[in-house]
Amino acid sequence: MSIESELKTLNIHASDLHVNLSYDTLFEHETAASGFEKGTVTQTGAVAVDTGEFTGRSAKDKYIVYDDTTKDTIWWKAEGSDNQPLLPESWDALKTLSTDQLNGKILYIMDGFCGANPNTRLAVRLVTEVAWMAHFFKNMFIEPTDAEKINFSPDWTILNACKTKCDNYDELGIRSETYIAFNIQERQTIIGNTWYGGEIKKGMFSIMNYFLPLQDIAALHCSANQGSAGDTALFFGLSGTGKTTLSASPDRKLIGDDEHGWDDDGIFNFEGGCYAKTIDLSEEKEPDIYRAIRRNALLENVVLDSNGAVDFADGSKTENTRVSYPIQHIDNIVTPRSVGQHPQIIIFLTCDAYGVLPPVSKLTTEQAMYQYLSGYTAKIPGTELGVTEPTSTFSTCFGKPFLTLHPTAYAKTLGDKIKAHNSRTYLVNTGWTGGAFGVGHRISLKNTRTIINAILDGSIESAPTEIFGVFNFSIPTQLNGVESSILNPANTWADAQAFDAQREQLAKQFVENFKKYESFSIAKSFTQAGPVLATA
Repeated sequence: MSIESELKTLNIHASDLHVNLSYDTLFEHETAASGFEKGTVTQTGAVAVDTGEFTGRSAKDKYIVYDDTTKDTIWWKAEGSDNQPLLPESWDALKTLSTDQLNGKILYIMDGFCGANPNTRLAVRLVTEVAWMAHFFKNMFIEPTDAEKINFSPDWTILNACKTKCDNYDELGIRSETYIAFNIQERQTIIGNTWYGGEIKKGMFSIMNYFLPLQDIAALHCSANQGSAGDTALFFGLSGTGKTTLSASPDRKLIGDDEHGWDDDGIFNFEGGCYAKTIDLSEEKEPDIYRAIRRNALLENVVLDSNGAVDFADGSKTENTRVSYPIQHIDNIVTPRSVGQHPQIIIFLTCDAYGVLPPVSKLTTEQAMYQYLSGYTAKIPGTELGVTEPTSTFSTCFGKPFLTLHPTAYAKTLGDKIKAHNSRTYLVNTGWTGGAFGVGHRISLKNTRTIINAILDGSIESAPTEIFGVFNFSIPTQLNGVESSILNPANTWADAQAFDAQREQLAKQFVENFKKYESFSIAKSFTQAGPVLATA
C-alpha cells in the first residue's frame, strides 16, 4: 500500500508530503520554521528546540485501549502499574481528533525499525507536521536501507498531533487535554498536546515490552557494551545511578545506551541512536556525549546565548535537558549492527543515599532476581521539587513506567536467560559511604570505575570475600586499586549502632516493597533471597 493510500485509510490528506527526508533537508525545514517548530543552530552545529510546557514524559496521560486483546495481558494501573485503560470509543474520538489535526497539513513521514534483530524488529512509521519531530525519529530509530524503504510496510504507526488538545477530556474519561494512547489491535500510537519528543521513543519501548516477553524474549531497560573479545555486559540503573557514564568506556564498544532485547541469538539494541541528558555536561565528564553534539544532533530545552553557545549548566528551563543523536556519532560502537553475544556480566546500579549498601556485591541468581524486581535507588535533595531528604525509590525491573506486562513476566525471561547462559550478576552502589547524604560523601567515580573494571576483567572473582549482614551479599574485602576500607560500608561509619539501625530500616523498605510479589509463584523463590530482618 502506498503512503498516500495508507493516509487515506486514516482519513488524512496531506497538502504536501515529505517522505524520509535527509538530514540536510530536515535541517532546512526546521530552521526555517517558527514557534515550537523552530530549530536554532548552535555553535556546535547541532539544532536546538524547545518543547514548551512538557519537558519530560507525561506519565499520567498515558493510556492503552482496554479490549479483548489487552484485558488479560496488560499490567493495569489498578494492579500497581502506570498503565491506564482507555475505552475503545474514547480511542476513536482521540484518533479522530488527531487525524483532523493532521488532515490538510504539510506532513513529514519517517520510516524506521525498532530492534536491530530482523527477526523480531518492528517496522515503525511516524506521521507528523513538525520537521524536528521527524528529525528526532530519524536519530532514534534504525534507518532502513534504500531497498527496504521502497517496500516498507509499517507494523506500527505513530500519529504525532502535538498541536491539538482534547477539550472534552472529562467526557472521554481521561485526565487532561494531553494524551499518549496505544491501541494494540490497531497497532497505532496517537499523541496530542505535548511537544516532548521522548514520547515517540519511550512509547515504542513500551510496545516492544509488550510483544517480546510474549515470545520468551527479554525486554530490558539497560545499556550494553562489548569487550575486545566480544564479551557483552549489561548495565541496569535508574536515573542518577551512572548507567550511561559507566557503560561508556574507551576500552569497550557501545551496543546501545538505553533499551535492549535478549533472544536466542544474544543482545540487540532497540534503537539507532542515543538520547542523553545534558545538564552539567562537560567534555571532561562525558567526552563521548559532548563530542556527539554536532550537526544532525538535536538538543532539547537547553539555554543558548545570542551567539548560539550552549550553557549546559543552566537548568532554568528544565533539569531534563536532552540531546538525541545517531549512534554513529559515537566512535567506539559495535558495527554493522548493534548486537552482541549472550552477556556473561550483568550489573545492577543503585545510588544508595543512605550509605548502607556496599560499593559492590556479588549476587546469586535468586538475589539478582530479587534486586531486579525491586529496582531500588534513592532520590537525593535537589533532584526533584519537594525532595528535602533521601527518599527510597523502587521502580521494578529498573523501568516501571515502560512495563506493559506484569513485572514477573520480565523477571521470568531475564531469569531464564541468566540461568541458560550462566551470567554473573552484581549490585554496584554509586551512592554514599561514611554515612547517609548530608553526613557521608559519594563514592568516588574513580573507585566505581575500578570496581566495574574488576567485574569486567574477572579479577573480582578471585578476590577474598565476606558476607554482608542482613542483605546476605557476598562482598570482596580487597580489590586492586580500590580503598579496602570502603568495601564494607559498616567500616566507614563513625557510629556502628547508627549504621546497623539504618541498614535495618532500609531492609524493612525492601521487604515491604516486595510483599506485592509474594503471591506470584515465580517470585516465591526470590523472596528468600531478600534481606533478613532482625525483628522477623
